[in-house]
Amino acid sequence: MILNTTHHNSEHKKIIADIVGYQFSLVQKLKLGGVGSKRMIIDDVSPNMKSMMNLVSDINYANIELRPKGILIMINKGLKNFTWIIPYYQLVIYKTNGSSIHAQGKYIQFRNSRTFKENKKFFSKLLDEKVKYDMQYAMPQNI
Repeated sequence: MILNTTHHNSEHKKIIADIVGYQFSLVQKLKLGGVGSKRMIIDDVSPNMKSMMNLVSDINYANIELRPKGILIMINKGLKNFTWIIPYYQLVIYKTNGSSIHAQGKYIQFRNSRTFKENKKFFSKLLDEKVKYDMQYAMPQNI
């Protein structure tokens, strides 16, 4: 689900909390070593997300925030902000030249630049959180 979060809307806060949970507490954020990525350059997006990208040759940026049950991808388009809400069970990450995040029939590909390399530690944290979430629903193994 993608929301226009340019202006504060309490309804959007409720929707986000229902899908991916509330923000981590300060103590949890400190234990995790932060829950937000640095700004990354968007290389490509799926055709159904082209309307959120700058039409001219400006660089498009996004950053990712971890939540207990998923992630938020915040996309900046000029003065507008869009938030893509992705629960962990829908999240698929491909490591290509850069990284590509797929969910809900959409994708966003990040450029393999200096800012992306600075986020390598964040992506490993993201994968750890996804594995923790998936382990809650794992089927027991018969030995």
